[in-house]
Amino acid sequence: MSLSRKRRKELTRLRKSADELWNNQQEVLERANAIAREASRQAGILTREEVVPRVRDSYDHLLRPGVQATQDMAEGVRHQVVDRVLPGIGSGIGTAIGSVMSVGDIARDARVRAALNRVRFQKPVVIEKKGPGAGTYIALGVALAAAAGVAYAVWQTFRADDELWVAEDEPAAATSVED
Repeated sequence: MSLSRKRRKELTRLRKSADELWNNQQEVLERANAIAREASRQAGILTREEVVPRVRDSYDHLLRPGVQATQDMAEGVRHQVVDRVLPGIGSGIGTAIGSVMSVGDIARDARVRAALNRVRFQKPVVIEKKGPGAGTYIALGVALAAAAGVAYAVWQTFRADDELWVAEDEPAAATSVED
């Protein structure tokens, strides 16, 4: 295909223009990538300097007292069981063994057997526990407190502080185009 000299010059100028456009686009993309990397770095710094301390403070002030209170309550229950219930059970074991033996003697008595045969036995009513127990409510409370602490820290970090974000000045070339 034969092109006139004028067309070849136009094609050459067009090719140069396209190459220049391509190079400009590459520079814009490189600049955008650099800005994105810097934004990512700044977000990491913000997280380390602002979010993590606020979450830690929220945990220390909101969640830790609840956990400590739960641990203290569990220690109190353990103390009651070990110091009051178990000694009573230990001394009651001998009494229980004696009672079982006397019940066995009574059960062998013919009069007691005759009385038991006259009694009509009914099916025992078993009351089933319905619903969650105290541990479930404690765990829910701890989880809600943790979620509230995290939400508060995030809210404090990302709330609207107009002074923090300052827009960069527009380049002079962009303003001259508008005139």
